[in-house]
Amino acid sequence: MSEIKFGTDGWRGVIGRDFTFANVEIVAQAIADYMESQNPNSREVLIGFDCRFMAAQFARRVAQVLAGNGFVPELLDRPFPTPYVSYEVKRRSLPGGVMVTASHNPPEFCGIKFKAPFGGSATPAVVQEIETRLHQISPRLASGSGQVRVVAPGEEYFRHIKSLIDFPAIRNAKLKIVADAMHGCGGNLLEHILKEHGIECRSIRSNPDPLFGGVFPEPMEENLGALRDAIRNQQADIGLATDGDADRLGVMDGQGNYVNTHQILALLTLHLARRRGWTGKVVKTVSQSVIIERICQKLRLACETVPIGFKNIADLMLRDDILIGGEESGGVGMKGHIPERDGILINLLMLEAVAHSGRSLIEMVQSLWEEFGEFHFQRRDLHVPLKFGKSLVQRLRDNPPETFAGSDVKGVDTLDGTKLMFADESWILFRQSGTEPLLRIYCEAGSRDHVGQMMAEGGKLARQ
Repeated sequence: MSEIKFGTDGWRGVIGRDFTFANVEIVAQAIADYMESQNPNSREVLIGFDCRFMAAQFARRVAQVLAGNGFVPELLDRPFPTPYVSYEVKRRSLPGGVMVTASHNPPEFCGIKFKAPFGGSATPAVVQEIETRLHQISPRLASGSGQVRVVAPGEEYFRHIKSLIDFPAIRNAKLKIVADAMHGCGGNLLEHILKEHGIECRSIRSNPDPLFGGVFPEPMEENLGALRDAIRNQQADIGLATDGDADRLGVMDGQGNYVNTHQILALLTLHLARRRGWTGKVVKTVSQSVIIERICQKLRLACETVPIGFKNIADLMLRDDILIGGEESGGVGMKGHIPERDGILINLLMLEAVAHSGRSLIEMVQSLWEEFGEFHFQRRDLHVPLKFGKSLVQRLRDNPPETFAGSDVKGVDTLDGTKLMFADESWILFRQSGTEPLLRIYCEAGSRDHVGQMMAEGGKLARQ
C-alpha cells in the first residue's frame, strides 16, 4: 500500500496507483476520528468534488465512511467549487467538510482536502492531527447508500460574495470579459453572476472534462492559450480564469498578456487600501513579490511572509486582522470573507479594481511599475528524483554560493526551501515538493533578461 502524505493543501495521488478506494477510506476514517475528537455532538458534514475521473465515486466512498462513523454526510449532486464547500462549513457551523479534488494538478491525480470548521484550509496543526490518525482504526463503512444525503448547492455563498463586490462600478465601466473555467468545476458561474448584474461576459472551456482538454488546469500563462485567443478574437478587455476546483485565479489583459500573480496581489492590495480605505496586515508566501513589501511600507501596512501553502495564510487570518493574503500559485483571500482562497470572488474583485481605476489593466500594471519598481517573475517545475531535489535544496542552504549568475549573493532565506537574495532585491528560490518528484524554481528580477539568466543558471544546478 502506497504512503499517504499530506502536502500544502490536503492529500493527493495518482488515481489507481496512490489514490485508491482503499486509501480514500483510510483518509476518510482519519478525518472522521479527528472530527469526533473535536466536536462529538456535531454530525452533519458537507462533501464536494470536482470534475476529475471518478471524483464523484470517491466522494461517495468518503460519505459512506463518515456515515459508518455516525456522521450525517451531505454529498453535493454535481461538481462544484471548493470555496463553496468552505463557506458552507463555516456558515452552518459544521465540524468540517471534505472536497475531493486535486485542484490544479494534472488529470491523472485526485485528492482530498479537509475544510476546517472556520471555513478554510486545514492549518498545519489540524493536518498533523489528521495524519496521526491514519491507519489507527480500520475504516468503518455504512452499508448501502441510504445514509448519504444528496443535496443541491444553495444560494447563500453567492449572496455573500455578491455583497462584497461593487457591481454597478463594473457595469458602468462597460468591460468586455472572457471567463475561462479550464474545464473545471467553475463552469460558467462567473458568467452567470456577471450577467445577473447586466455585465457582458463570455465563457470558454466551461464544460466539465476529466482530461481538462489536454491542458493542466492551473491558470498559469502556458496553460491559458485558449483564453488568450478568445480575448483577441472577441476584442475583450480582460480575461479571467479559474483552476480545476475554482479556488485559484489567473488573469490576462486586453492584449492577451498574462498578468502574473505577483501583479494581481499588488494591484488588489492597492485597490483595497486606497480605493476602499481598508486596513489590516498583508500576508504573502515566500515565493511572492518584493513589490508587496514596498507597497506595505509606503501605505504603512504591516506585512508578514509565511511558507508556501494557503493554510499558512489562513492560520494568520484566524488570529490577526488580515487585509489580504496571497500566494504565487494564484490563491488569494481577502478581509470580510472566509479565511480561504476563492477564485470566483477574487476574479470579481479584480474586475472591480479595474473598473474603479478608470484605466486598462495594461495601464494599471505600468503604473504599478512606475511607482514601485519594475519586476518580472518566472517559475519552472522540474521533474527530478525526490532525493536529488531535497539534496540540492539542502546543499544550497548549507553552502550557499558567493555569486550566482554573475551577481553577489547578499542573503539566504530558509523559511521554505532555499532562497538566494541579491542587492537589487532580485531573488531565486529552490523548493522541493515533499510529496512528488518535483523541484520548483521561482525567480524575480527587474528585467526579463535578468530573470532568464538566473533561471538558466538554476536549471544547470538542477541537471548536475
